[in-house]
Amino acid sequence: MGLIPYENEKYQDWSDEGPREKMRAALAGVGGALGRSYPLIVGGKRIETDGEIASLDPSDPSRVVGYAGRATEREADMALQTATEAFGSWSRTTPEARARIMLRAAGIMRRRKFELLAWEVYEGGKPWSEADAQVAEAIDFLEYYAREMLRLKDGVPIYAVPGEESRYFYQPMGVGVVIAPWNFPTAILTGMASAALVAGNTVVMKPSEFTPITGALVAEIFEEAGVPDGVMGYLPGYGSEIGDYLVSDARTRFVSFTGSMKTGLRINELAARQVERQRWIKRVIAEMGGKDAMIVDDSADLDSAAADIVKSAYGYSGQKCSAASRAILHADVYDEVLGKVVERARGLKIGAPESADVSVGPVISEPQFEKVSGYIDVGKDEGERVLGEDPGDPKNGYFVPPTIYAGVDPGAKIAQEEIFGPVLSVIRARDFDDALKIANDNPYGLTGGVYSRNREHLERARHEFKAGNVYFNRGITGALVGVQPFGGLGLSGTDSKAGGPDYLPLHMLARTVVERF
Repeated sequence: MGLIPYENEKYQDWSDEGPREKMRAALAGVGGALGRSYPLIVGGKRIETDGEIASLDPSDPSRVVGYAGRATEREADMALQTATEAFGSWSRTTPEARARIMLRAAGIMRRRKFELLAWEVYEGGKPWSEADAQVAEAIDFLEYYAREMLRLKDGVPIYAVPGEESRYFYQPMGVGVVIAPWNFPTAILTGMASAALVAGNTVVMKPSEFTPITGALVAEIFEEAGVPDGVMGYLPGYGSEIGDYLVSDARTRFVSFTGSMKTGLRINELAARQVERQRWIKRVIAEMGGKDAMIVDDSADLDSAAADIVKSAYGYSGQKCSAASRAILHADVYDEVLGKVVERARGLKIGAPESADVSVGPVISEPQFEKVSGYIDVGKDEGERVLGEDPGDPKNGYFVPPTIYAGVDPGAKIAQEEIFGPVLSVIRARDFDDALKIANDNPYGLTGGVYSRNREHLERARHEFKAGNVYFNRGITGALVGVQPFGGLGLSGTDSKAGGPDYLPLHMLARTVVERF
């Protein structure tokens, strides 16, 4: 196949009136389509269910974005069986044919980009720039994994002995269950599903119950792109009702999951148990969150450090597994950096993201609102609140103002546990050794950052900072597909490195075939 070299999808320039006008038109169009129903998709057929899931606008919980089907174990069984039956033919299609479908899906997403952005605003509560970055990432996954499949389609070189041919190549695995989160409902669902599909597997996609409508749009795009009936199933439902069933079933060959540590560990435990008629060890590809730290030493550019701490802490209201939730500051610059961070964070505009100038929208749901509010209460006893106030009535939207606690002990609850909201703990370190020790004293290990002009400090962090993605002198969120492969250490997951050269082989079985002549 002749393809242009891979490059990341460009972001919109929101200072340009052209994109702003397109976005306003898309919001109006999608706003007129709210409240519709989206049934399950199994075998290319729309399946109605007895129950439904009402997806609410987190900026205005009285507004229903749409109604998704509510799968039970009966529909989960149908989806797994259909995917099992479709695997034989799909796994025999050529890698080139599968790659073309992913490339076509990328093209469809580009054409529908502003529509997708508008749905992200209504269902995900995302400000425009955050929605734009997420849809661009989804397009990148489709483009990148298509090219990766073409790179791997003939296997990889190995050595041979005289008189023999040795081949090392990959083949599809089987049925994959894709369990996606609500915080990146377009990008992560598209990424996990497209990697599995382009590798020749069939998938059952279970979007989050908080963003099932976005999941339905992704499913529709895969259909329009040419994914055959039965190869991809759309199965919205509550994890408590179908999650264990999908993971435990003997027909499931692998599980791709992004979400909380608690749920990820549960999936890993269930997948490890062999059940009747199961003839393989299930593979789990998991990304499970973080408690990410940014270190600032006494040599750093303090203005840039403060700007990137704020950007990394409060982008999408801190609802990113890569978000900076700890700022670890050298004692000599602690007061100055803290003051700069507070000043910048105070300037963020919080509100409904339908407005172009909003930088901090709501958290996703009432349970998340209550969780984050609970940590804000805990923080009052664990640090000095130098920015923020108690959240208001959730009936008016799930808004949590940017919050900063200063003087936090490294072992405090708010400095150790994943909050997944706009709450930053600021910690004083004696020196760089102390800062690195504090950063590493946590069960997670997803992202981290160091602001420093000291080469010795940067080289130490390069090897000693216990995180899967470490960034120097920049923000720690917004990993680009193909540029910054993403995945964490420790209890942040299996370090599967989405958007990187090692990711696609996780969805395939390696074979060695030797022929003597």
